[in-house]
Amino acid sequence: MRIIRFEDQAGQTQWGIPVSAGMAELLAGPDIFELRPTGQRIKVSHLLAPFEPRNIFCIGLNYRNHAKETKAEIPSQPVVFMKPTSALNHPGRPIRIPACCNHGPEVDYEGELAVVIGRRTRNVAPSQALGHIFGYTAAIDVSARRWQKSAGGGQWIRGKGFDTFCPLGPMLVTADQIPDPQNLRLTTTLNNQVMQDSNTSDMIFPVAELVSFLSMDTTLLPGTVILTGTPEGVGFVRQPPVFLKPGDELSVEIDGIGRLSCPVEAG
Repeated sequence: MRIIRFEDQAGQTQWGIPVSAGMAELLAGPDIFELRPTGQRIKVSHLLAPFEPRNIFCIGLNYRNHAKETKAEIPSQPVVFMKPTSALNHPGRPIRIPACCNHGPEVDYEGELAVVIGRRTRNVAPSQALGHIFGYTAAIDVSARRWQKSAGGGQWIRGKGFDTFCPLGPMLVTADQIPDPQNLRLTTTLNNQVMQDSNTSDMIFPVAELVSFLSMDTTLLPGTVILTGTPEGVGFVRQPPVFLKPGDELSVEIDGIGRLSCPVEAG
C-alpha cells in the first residue's frame, strides 16, 4: 500500500491512498500500522510527513562511493548517530538555514532511503530483519558541516539536529511493495540539477544488517525511523563546495517510493 498523511480542507489530519493529483482515498484506523480503506475520496490540502517518528536513527558513511569521495576508510561496523524528533520536517515545507550558521555557508544535503520499523524489534537476526519493517520512505539528512565537524564537541547530532533538518515523506510504501530494498535508484536534485545519482546496492551495510545491528540489546519501537546513509555527490566535497542557500529547491527521488521536495529559507 502507498500511504500519505495530509491535512484535509477542514484542517484535520488524515491518512490516505493517493488516487490522483490532490485527491486521496481515506484510510481509517488508530495508527498508521492498522489502516483500512474506506472507499471515501477526499481532497488533500497539505502533505505531511507520513507519521511522527518515535526515534530517528541515522547511519553515516554507508555507501562505498560516498566513503571514497570523502577519503574515509570503509567502516568495519555501522556509524550510528541520531536526530531529535523535533528535526522532523514535512514535504514542501522549508528547510531553514539556522541563524547560528553565521560563519559562512555550511548547510549540506544528503538524500537517503528511510526505513520504518513496524513492530517491537530486539535482537533480530539479519535473516529475519526485513520482516520487522513496516515500510520505506524518502528522507533528507540535512547537515550543518561546521557544526558537525568542529562545533558539536565531536558528536554529529548537533550539526544534524537543527529544526527542519529531517524532511520525510511524502509517500510511505509498505514493505510488501519493496521486495528488495538493495536495488533502488536514488537521485538528489538541487534547483533541477542532479547532484546525487546512485543505487542502494552501493550500501556497505544493507538494510537487513542495519536493523539487526541497531536491535542488539536495544528495543526498536514501532514507528522508529532509520536513515540508511547517503550516496556520493554531497555538496561539501565538490570543487567548489555547494551549500544550500535561501531560494534553493531540493528534491530526493527513490524508485518505487516517490519524490520528496522542500524549498530552502533563511532561519
